Amino acid sequence: MATKDKEKRLKAIFFDAVGTLFYLSNTVGDHYALVAKEVGLTLAAQQLDRAFFTAWKRMSPRAAIDGPRENDDKGWWRELVDIVLDQVAPSLSEPDRDNFFEVAYEHFAEAGVWELYPEVFGVLEKLEPCFQLAVISNFDGRLRFILEHLGVSKFFAHVFVSSEIGADKPDPEIFRRALKIIRLEPVQVLHVGDDADRDWKAAAAAGLAIFKLDREKNSLRNLLAAV
Repeated sequence: MATKDKEKRLKAIFFDAVGTLFYLSNTVGDHYALVAKEVGLTLAAQQLDRAFFTAWKRMSPRAAIDGPRENDDKGWWRELVDIVLDQVAPSLSEPDRDNFFEVAYEHFAEAGVWELYPEVFGVLEKLEPCFQLAVISNFDGRLRFILEHLGVSKFFAHVFVSSEIGADKPDPEIFRRALKIIRLEPVQVLHVGDDADRDWKAAAAAGLAIFKLDREKNSLRNLLAAV
């Protein structure tokens, strides 16, 4: 009986990234407008914002593949940016599109672009001595630079990104592959996230316990009481 209880005991906590640990310091449109200015273009932030979310919805879900995706998913982001530019600057030349994309791609890994939610550092500091902590996100390798800039990378034993895992939320496969890497059973891991489909339903489908983060109602401080 003691062995069975030990096997079921919580040993690790997975965290979603954007919306859970940190957030964009301004709208996507504002950041894209700043990038446009850097490369000598004048594009309206509000129009860029609308175009981005239209493009985001048009990007098709991807089936899981065996192993990492090509070029750290950079081609996926290029496709999204092209859809944005088709809406706001359809006559833009290919070299200008290339320039805009490359600057934008680097921009979103820079210090100051993302901001940590105020309670995050203190919560991670309390949890890290007791649990193995990891991030699991529909992101790419740039996430490690972001966590480093924000001063929290030291708390995470693993950073699982969809570009390297080869599966995206809400496919539960991303969680199954992460569990295999850390050699834990689903009952030993809690997932923390803010998205009903990508975090709550997907993690639950993989057998993990979930902490439903809804920043209008709670914060990661409530996680401390839950565990």
